[in-house]
Amino acid sequence: MKKANLPSIRAQNELKKLGADIAAARKRRSITQARLAEGAGINVSTVRRLESGDHGISLGVLAMVLVVLGEPSRLGSLLDGAKDEVGQMLDTQNLPQRVRSASKKAAKSPISSATASPDDNGEAF
Repeated sequence: MKKANLPSIRAQNELKKLGADIAAARKRRSITQARLAEGAGINVSTVRRLESGDHGISLGVLAMVLVVLGEPSRLGSLLDGAKDEVGQMLDTQNLPQRVRSASKKAAKSPISSATASPDDNGEAF
Protein backbone atom coordinates (compact mmCIF):
# COMPACT_ATOMS: atom_id res chain seq x y z
CA MET A 1 0.00 0.00 0.00
CA LYS A 2 1.32 3.45 -0.91
CA LYS A 3 2.12 5.75 2.00
CA ALA A 4 -0.16 8.80 2.11
CA ASN A 5 1.54 12.20 1.80
CA LEU A 6 0.65 13.98 5.00
CA PRO A 7 1.08 17.75 5.14
CA SER A 8 3.64 19.35 7.40
CA ILE A 9 2.73 20.40 10.92
CA ARG A 10 2.50 24.00 9.67
CA ALA A 11 0.15 22.99 6.84
CA GLN A 12 -1.96 20.93 9.26
CA ASN A 13 -2.32 23.94 11.57
CA GLU A 14 -3.31 26.18 8.65
CA LEU A 15 -5.89 23.64 7.47
CA LYS A 16 -7.35 23.46 11.00
CA LYS A 17 -7.57 27.25 11.09
CA LEU A 18 -9.22 27.29 7.66
CA GLY A 19 -11.72 24.68 8.84
CA ALA A 20 -12.50 26.67 11.99
CA ASP A 21 -12.90 29.84 9.90
CA ILE A 22 -15.32 28.06 7.56
CA ALA A 23 -17.33 26.77 10.53
CA ALA A 24 -17.47 30.27 12.04
CA ALA A 25 -18.53 31.81 8.70
CA ARG A 26 -21.25 29.17 8.34
CA LYS A 27 -22.53 29.85 11.86
CA ARG A 28 -22.48 33.65 11.37
CA ARG A 29 -24.73 33.10 8.35
CA SER A 30 -27.01 30.78 10.37
CA ILE A 31 -26.43 27.92 7.93
CA THR A 32 -26.52 24.37 9.23
CA GLN A 33 -23.98 21.78 8.17
CA ALA A 34 -26.79 19.94 6.38
CA ARG A 35 -27.79 23.05 4.41
CA LEU A 36 -24.17 23.80 3.52
CA ALA A 37 -23.69 20.23 2.34
CA GLU A 38 -26.86 20.37 0.25
CA GLY A 39 -25.89 23.67 -1.35
CA ALA A 40 -22.37 22.48 -2.13
CA GLY A 41 -23.53 19.08 -3.40
CA ILE A 42 -21.59 17.11 -0.80
CA ASN A 43 -22.30 14.94 2.26
CA VAL A 44 -22.58 16.31 5.78
CA SER A 45 -19.61 14.12 6.72
CA THR A 46 -17.53 16.00 4.12
CA VAL A 47 -18.53 19.31 5.71
CA ARG A 48 -17.47 17.95 9.09
CA ARG A 49 -14.13 16.82 7.64
CA LEU A 50 -13.60 20.23 6.02
CA GLU A 51 -14.40 22.07 9.23
CA SER A 52 -12.01 19.85 11.18
CA GLY A 53 -9.15 20.63 8.78
CA ASP A 54 -8.92 17.29 6.97
CA HIS A 55 -6.19 17.51 4.32
CA GLY A 56 -8.02 15.13 1.97
CA ILE A 57 -10.75 17.61 0.97
CA SER A 58 -10.54 18.64 -2.68
CA LEU A 59 -10.25 22.21 -3.91
CA GLY A 60 -13.49 21.66 -5.81
CA VAL A 61 -15.34 21.02 -2.54
CA LEU A 62 -13.74 24.08 -0.97
CA ALA A 63 -14.74 26.17 -3.98
CA MET A 64 -18.37 25.03 -3.77
CA VAL A 65 -18.50 25.70 -0.01
CA LEU A 66 -17.18 29.21 -0.61
CA VAL A 67 -19.89 29.77 -3.22
CA VAL A 68 -22.58 28.73 -0.74
CA LEU A 69 -21.06 31.04 1.88
CA GLY A 70 -21.18 33.93 -0.60
CA GLU A 71 -17.39 34.19 -0.95
CA PRO A 72 -16.69 32.66 -4.38
CA SER A 73 -13.71 34.89 -5.22
CA ARG A 74 -11.72 34.04 -2.08
CA LEU A 75 -10.09 30.93 -3.50
CA GLY A 76 -8.98 32.66 -6.69
CA SER A 77 -7.31 35.49 -4.80
CA LEU A 78 -5.18 33.37 -2.47
CA LEU A 79 -1.90 34.09 -4.26
CA ASP A 80 -2.90 37.24 -6.10
CA GLY A 81 0.28 38.93 -7.31
CA ALA A 82 -0.65 42.22 -5.68
CA LYS A 83 -0.84 40.50 -2.28
CA ASP A 84 2.04 38.02 -2.72
CA GLU A 85 4.56 39.52 -0.32
CA VAL A 86 7.10 36.71 -0.74
CA GLY A 87 6.93 36.90 -4.52
CA GLN A 88 7.30 40.68 -4.44
CA MET A 89 10.30 40.39 -2.12
CA LEU A 90 11.95 37.87 -4.46
CA ASP A 91 11.29 40.16 -7.42
CA THR A 92 12.89 43.03 -5.54
CA GLN A 93 15.95 40.92 -4.73
CA ASN A 94 16.37 40.12 -8.43
CA LEU A 95 16.40 43.74 -9.59
CA PRO A 96 19.57 44.76 -11.40
CA GLN A 97 22.24 46.57 -9.39
CA ARG A 98 22.24 49.45 -11.86
CA VAL A 99 20.48 50.48 -15.03
CA ARG A 100 22.60 51.48 -18.00
CA SER A 101 21.49 53.88 -20.70
CA ALA A 102 20.59 52.40 -24.05
CA SER A 103 23.39 51.86 -26.55
CA LYS A 104 23.83 54.19 -29.54
CA LYS A 105 22.38 51.55 -31.87
CA ALA A 106 19.22 51.33 -29.77
CA ALA A 107 18.99 55.15 -29.71
CA LYS A 108 18.57 55.17 -33.52
CA SER A 109 15.14 53.57 -33.39
CA PRO A 110 12.77 54.00 -36.36
CA ILE A 111 10.36 56.01 -34.19
CA SER A 112 11.56 59.55 -33.80
CA SER A 113 11.44 61.09 -30.36
CA ALA A 114 9.21 63.86 -31.71
CA THR A 115 6.39 61.43 -32.56
CA ALA A 116 6.81 59.05 -29.62
CA SER A 117 4.39 59.37 -26.76
CA PRO A 118 5.47 58.69 -23.16
CA ASP A 119 3.95 55.19 -23.34
CA ASP A 120 5.76 54.21 -26.56
CA ASN A 121 9.17 53.77 -25.00
CA GLY A 122 8.28 53.64 -21.31
CA GLU A 123 9.84 56.99 -20.48
CA ALA A 124 7.93 60.05 -19.39
CA PHE A 125 10.82 62.48 -19.93
